[in-house]
Amino acid sequence: MTAPVPGTASLPPLVAAQHRAMPFTRLTDCGMDPADARRLLADTTAGTPWQDAAAAIAQTQLERARVAEESGHRTTARQAYRYASAAWMFAQMAHQSDTAEKRELYARHTAATAALAPAVERVEIPHRDGRLGGWLCLPPTGKAQATVIVWGGLSGWGAAYLPVADAYTARGLACLLAEGPGQGESRLRHGLYVDEHVTDGFARFLDLVGADSRLGGAIGVQGVSFGGLFAAHLAASDPRVGAVVVNGAPAAPTVPEYRTAREQMAAVVGNDDPDRVTEVMDALRFDPDKHRITCPLLLLHGGQDPLARYEDQEPFLRAADPAAAAVRIWPDGEHTLYNHAAERDAFTGDWFSDHLVGAGRSS
Repeated sequence: MTAPVPGTASLPPLVAAQHRAMPFTRLTDCGMDPADARRLLADTTAGTPWQDAAAAIAQTQLERARVAEESGHRTTARQAYRYASAAWMFAQMAHQSDTAEKRELYARHTAATAALAPAVERVEIPHRDGRLGGWLCLPPTGKAQATVIVWGGLSGWGAAYLPVADAYTARGLACLLAEGPGQGESRLRHGLYVDEHVTDGFARFLDLVGADSRLGGAIGVQGVSFGGLFAAHLAASDPRVGAVVVNGAPAAPTVPEYRTAREQMAAVVGNDDPDRVTEVMDALRFDPDKHRITCPLLLLHGGQDPLARYEDQEPFLRAADPAAAAVRIWPDGEHTLYNHAAERDAFTGDWFSDHLVGAGRSS
């Protein structure tokens, strides 16, 4: 589902598709050790199934964490747990549908992330007949000047964005990495899916922030990939959103022609009926004539993004006040700017600080 990757043409079709969807830049953007990312691509090129190769890497990092903990090296252990968490995240991406193996792999990812406590706090919020999950990261002071809620799209969620949280907490912002409806354990464990009212679920994270005394100040939201559509809808419907970042999202979602992408979308909706999936996507279309964004908006775009063209995202800009809307384009940027991760996160961290806290007041 991503841009062509050099050297994939000679691979078996499934492996080539996995390398396109999960290139080195994405693996490292979402927290894998660069050496592990190279090993994953090399092992799968050599014939090891994707989920097996990623799981082996995760187990190696968990053993490294165990040895470090026994030796009293907690900093090294935390690093290894983070690398294991990322490897488990990518292991589950080998499965588009919600198989038992996918659920088990994601549960292992959750367990590895939970080992990062207390620096990373697990949160759960009642919603409908289930619970929404997420991870809360606080700045070094333990009290935030403002809070940013970040979520992903169809396949990567929650702790996949721990590197984003690092950039925000370093600037005095709290960061809540949300697993909304159709995402993470909210879906795989609690059966909460994307429907016409998906923003009601994401709004529950605003409720959580408002109820936590450590999370003072304004609230920003950031949606990555398909999740940018949900962020725009929430910003248009909930006045508690003080600023919004949309990164690589379609304003008018459609059911993709590619089988794996269709399977991902069906899993997010929780329904294999293509008519039902189309019905939900049509209901989520963002129409700037109907949906207005009154808070500051930042649109991020990669010029080499094959999944979200600039014209696919331009309706979000038209929905905002021109004086409060900004766009940042990287001409060579991949989908969600995997290949400019550090600069992207610094830029959005500063932007949120300026709009939620005030220019010059964050770290």
